[in-house]
Amino acid sequence: MYLCSEPPSSPQVVEEGADEEDEELSGAEDADLRASSGRGSLLTRRGITLRVLLKDGLVEPGDGILSIHYLGKTFVGDLLNDGKIRWVETGQIFNSPSAWATHCKRLVNPAKKSGCGWASVRYRGQKLVQYKTTWLHKYQPSADMSLISEGEDDEMGDDDEEEGKTTMLVEDKNKKSKPELHDIGLMQRRDRERIPVRYCTLGIEMDPHTLVELSAFSAINRFQPFNVAVSSNVLLLMDFHCHLTTSEVVGYLGGRWDTNTQLLTVLRAFPCRTRLADKDAAPAVEEEICQNLFMRGLSLVGWYHSHPRGPALPSLQDIDSQMDHQLRLQGSSNGFQPCLGIICGPYYHGNQGVASTITPFWVVPPPEQRPNDYGIPVAVEVTYVQDNFLTTDVLNEMMLLVEFYRSAPDLVQFSQMWSPNTSILDKIKASLSGHAPKDQAYAQILEHVYNQLRSTQ
Repeated sequence: MYLCSEPPSSPQVVEEGADEEDEELSGAEDADLRASSGRGSLLTRRGITLRVLLKDGLVEPGDGILSIHYLGKTFVGDLLNDGKIRWVETGQIFNSPSAWATHCKRLVNPAKKSGCGWASVRYRGQKLVQYKTTWLHKYQPSADMSLISEGEDDEMGDDDEEEGKTTMLVEDKNKKSKPELHDIGLMQRRDRERIPVRYCTLGIEMDPHTLVELSAFSAINRFQPFNVAVSSNVLLLMDFHCHLTTSEVVGYLGGRWDTNTQLLTVLRAFPCRTRLADKDAAPAVEEEICQNLFMRGLSLVGWYHSHPRGPALPSLQDIDSQMDHQLRLQGSSNGFQPCLGIICGPYYHGNQGVASTITPFWVVPPPEQRPNDYGIPVAVEVTYVQDNFLTTDVLNEMMLLVEFYRSAPDLVQFSQMWSPNTSILDKIKASLSGHAPKDQAYAQILEHVYNQLRSTQ
């Protein structure tokens, strides 16, 4: 159930999120900046406000043309002539996208520290950050876009923080269709585009798609607060799912949490068989996963997603999403229950050999004296338990995935070459062999699955 505020008796101006990087300037500051700098001088990102976009005709005022989608809840706003935002539901007026986004997200998730306004608020379906970038391209083409833009390019399929991965169960998200794997050269060029940074180097104005290196618990003077055991069948199904498409995929993890032994056992993977832009399918997918968990006597214990051609390290958006998941899974009780995040990188050429890199991680909340900092992503030590056989559940799920992606525009071209001597299909086989059951009869079963993959092309 979502928290709701009573509508005020008269319009109320709300000023939240003033500490965020995307907070708008006041009217006087805006006017002074524009008068002093003009378009011939570099206008900082902070100076590009809704008033600037309105004045230069990139956006127009209107009723109901702004929206926020967060954790399954939709908020609708009016864009006023002075660049302020009026929330339709209550009539409250907000000075900036940051203030509105922060206010709305805290209604759904009181622990939310910031709103990521320009990346969260959409104008007629398009992110506001895209209009900011358009302004820069038009009026300041010489500006360093890597420093001024807000990372609106969805490189490697990272998903919007306010949609998709921020739900503990399936929520769909808007994103561009990814190109096919045309050639190895293209894949290698994209690999080089994402350079992970150390957590200690993070600043305020960071691209939300920035990848962050994982810390060790010992490096932050902590012990891992729980033990984790993961079934090899979970890894096999997850790795298979992540190999099928050039777009990012998401799935969920079922298992059990033993408070006495502090052991989290991951027994089953639940791939999300839905196109990530198809919001109509999300409730059915969510209900199916819930029913499957219930029938098997399992609890929701985590989630996974892919970085198809990038390092299997969390982005800043992934860190925020993992923190949201941890809070949602723990709920309102005082008891502790961990939520495991896993990132799978199947097609990154920085991987060793043909096997996917699989990275379990968790996020430690920032220090109390710096509550607005990002959480600290840490590597989770995991024990992998070898299954004796491939279950019928896993085999059926693999066949359903093949059928689901059969006609997808982002289906991987399995006959193309991963390396001079290895096709992509051979690469998939080799990667999955690392999770093979002890019973060698699985090889014949999987060969049937691979034949189905061949038939898709």
